[in-house]
Amino acid sequence: MNTSHSLRLLLLVAGTTVIGSLPPALHAATPEEQAVLVPVQAMFDGMAKRDAAAIKEPLLPGGTMVLMRDGNPTQMTFEAFADRVGRPGKTHIEERIHDPLIRIDNDLAVVWAPFEFVVDGKVDHCGTDLFNIVRKDGKWLIASVADTGRKDCPAK
Repeated sequence: MNTSHSLRLLLLVAGTTVIGSLPPALHAATPEEQAVLVPVQAMFDGMAKRDAAAIKEPLLPGGTMVLMRDGNPTQMTFEAFADRVGRPGKTHIEERIHDPLIRIDNDLAVVWAPFEFVVDGKVDHCGTDLFNIVRKDGKWLIASVADTGRKDCPAK
């Protein structure tokens, strides 16, 4: 066996041993990461209920949203967003994120997550949500939101 082949075999065995020994819970969110997601889910719940006050509850007053559509940013205050989404409507809306990437440094956190926006049970658009979240008086609040939105969503 030549040296190059031996080295590749050693790396393969070592890599398999390390990967095989990772605990299954490695991918589970920590309690702090779960706490960071609470205001995100609260905002989504308020959106589904079309309740402007509930949408605003987990948001830092004065914050903004930037919605990217076809390369064009639309910026609005949280208050304008909540008033717009909080209007009564006949359609059922729901936003769902999955596989969030969460980073936390003391009282600052960021959440980057793919999403689907569902209207009456069907995906209307999808993209990526980006949340900047701050901890104020022990409570996590969304300070800003940016997202991409597109219609070419993969079928589920």
